[in-house]
Amino acid sequence: MIISSEEIIAAGSRIRDVIRETPVDYSTQLSSESGSRVYLKLEHIQHTGSFKLRGAANKILSLDRSDLDRGVLAASTGNHGLGVCYAARQAGAEATIYLPSNTSESKIRMMRDLGGNIILCDGDCLTAELTARAAAEEAGCTFISPYNDLDVIAGQGTIGLELTRQITQIDAAFISVGGGGLIAGVATWLKSINPAIRIVGCWPENSRVMYESLRAGGIIEFPEEPTISESTAGGVEPDSVTFPLCRDLIDDFALVSEAEIFEAMRIVASIERWIIEGSAGVAVAGFIKTSHLYRDLNVVILLCGRNIPFEKLPG
Repeated sequence: MIISSEEIIAAGSRIRDVIRETPVDYSTQLSSESGSRVYLKLEHIQHTGSFKLRGAANKILSLDRSDLDRGVLAASTGNHGLGVCYAARQAGAEATIYLPSNTSESKIRMMRDLGGNIILCDGDCLTAELTARAAAEEAGCTFISPYNDLDVIAGQGTIGLELTRQITQIDAAFISVGGGGLIAGVATWLKSINPAIRIVGCWPENSRVMYESLRAGGIIEFPEEPTISESTAGGVEPDSVTFPLCRDLIDDFALVSEAEIFEAMRIVASIERWIIEGSAGVAVAGFIKTSHLYRDLNVVILLCGRNIPFEKLPG
């Protein structure tokens, strides 16, 4: 295993005062309609509105004072940048965030409100990542990857740590996948507790680079189309440490259409009274689409974020 359960435990202790331990809700209607016992992990009510704070905080709080004084750099479609800005402010460090030029104005404003210096880049989130890495190397600053960093992955793994305290038995976990940091961290912990837990990776059909890379046996470029799941969109960095983790830890796969994602978001809003972003809708849609395979099981669906522009909410 590339990261250990001990590293996730250490991350939990390190970030305890910065993050919120998010609750779990039992979904009566999803359970009734599916024949499963469905639990929702409410990570969308995390500070900054996304799980990304956990990994960013663990990385930043692992740095020594001299590294913090030089500042940190990151690249993001929004949620990772928000997490880096929030954690950097808590640690007394300056954060510079490189963003694709099509990032929503609301996310840019939130990052600036948290003290972040914003630099917009032409191209997708992978281009922003590579540009930020080069800038960090030139300036001698620490680059905080959204997924390709073991400290970041361990921070995301603290969600699994909480889940096993909150739910007596977990049989399957549905998690959306972009670069793979979230599912790698959570699955590492869950599998360390019970290797029989089924880890279900969920992707929008329009943006499934890691899925196609796993099928190909190595990280590849794969054409994408626009998706409401903006937080999982974009390519995967070459030689990302998440690839072998996803390869070894993901058991089942679910691809969902844009219509299915929107419907899942609508269901969560109308039944559970939660507003979630597209990436969280991907995990819900993945469960709804494949629920017949998980009847009579205890299922967790990770609601990973809520940061969606108001105008993009499903009607």
